[in-house]
Amino acid sequence: MKKFNENTLYDVAELFKNFADSTRIRILYTLFNKELSVSEICELLNMNQSAISHQLRILKNSKLVKNRREGKTVYYSLDDDHVYNIISQGIEHVEE
Repeated sequence: MKKFNENTLYDVAELFKNFADSTRIRILYTLFNKELSVSEICELLNMNQSAISHQLRILKNSKLVKNRREGKTVYYSLDDDHVYNIISQGIEHVEE
């Protein structure tokens, strides 16, 4: 088995803490197929903008989502395919 640096293992634990919140998982799942604005995410999840923005900030700081601005609108998407794969494998695992 490959030996990992303690800092790497700590970072992995921190990454997985972000998946422990059902709202964050729901947000990530809504971003599976396309980027969405904050208001679109709010509408899909039936939540207020403050709650969604707070969770998006955490996801962005953890490099799980990225954003781009178009005028006054900010669009969010999954940061990369790794995020998609982690969520997909989690869903597959619990559905077995």
